[in-house]
Amino acid sequence: MIFLGIETSCDETSVAVYDTYKGIKSSIISSQIDIHSRYGGVVPEIASRNHALKMETVFYEALEKASISVNEIDAIGVTRAPGLIGALFVGVAFAKGLSYVLKIPAIPVNHLAAHVISAEMNQPELKPPYAALVISGGHSHLYYVDKSYNFKLYSHTVDDAAGEAFDKVAKMMNLPYPGGPEIEKLAKKGNADGIKFTVAMKNHKNMSFSGLKTAVLNQINSNNNCAAKEDIAASFQKTLVKTLIEKSEKCIEYFDTDRLVVAGGVACNSYLRDEFFNYFSNKCSVFFPTKYHCTDNGDMVAFAASKFYRLRNFMDYKSIAKDNETRINSI
Repeated sequence: MIFLGIETSCDETSVAVYDTYKGIKSSIISSQIDIHSRYGGVVPEIASRNHALKMETVFYEALEKASISVNEIDAIGVTRAPGLIGALFVGVAFAKGLSYVLKIPAIPVNHLAAHVISAEMNQPELKPPYAALVISGGHSHLYYVDKSYNFKLYSHTVDDAAGEAFDKVAKMMNLPYPGGPEIEKLAKKGNADGIKFTVAMKNHKNMSFSGLKTAVLNQINSNNNCAAKEDIAASFQKTLVKTLIEKSEKCIEYFDTDRLVVAGGVACNSYLRDEFFNYFSNKCSVFFPTKYHCTDNGDMVAFAASKFYRLRNFMDYKSIAKDNETRINSI
């Protein structure tokens, strides 16, 4: 079967074509980073308008690159939630219209589930059940994924997401947006043990990064501060990653699993990847999607749609569809 994947949850308009026999045939992303960087973050209204402007063009580019006609598409996967409501609306409306015209099913896909499942695309040995950490600008969640791709929520951040903390700290240090790559770059020149930041909620399964962000701000504003920016960045990054590692360890112990997936935009961070591999080397196998698939992309939506197709949970043209988010439950 051939699945079309549509992703418009934030500031990237992406369409991909996935063949269940041949894999990804095309992947097109139109990024808005240059637009939003002048504001220091994503502006929802601007993001929505740009999705509307780019959607059709990106769609036809994906078909052309895949060398298929529109009539060869068997099903459509589209990000339904979570995300910016206006941005999501563009992708969902396009998917519904295409589904109606072609008389093929449109499959609503949960954005976080797609991030997690994307780790399986290039690692065929990875199969559920496994634990999964999703870390991005808007989310920091730990799940357990069973053999039927049901997601059980184990823990989450009670305030800022990991990616948001990276961006806000970068802004405090007058670094460009997006802040994650800039902090990582600066941290390479610093001493990660130079400043002792505290891991919040150490004995709790949930996470918190607001206090860490405030501690960095206090360090920057301190009258007695002699610490270099490089040391602050390195110490902040180390503490944030240590927090994620400790919470992930609690999750794999709780579910007694020997596999951990780490996905989402923050999972692009090379320091984080190295620390996870080193820490869990004798505890469990750690799987990351490729760095390309850690960011928002249509590939992961098309691939996830192929997994959820058997549920027959298709979109209704006349009502708001239920999506696979209903498969993500708290425990």
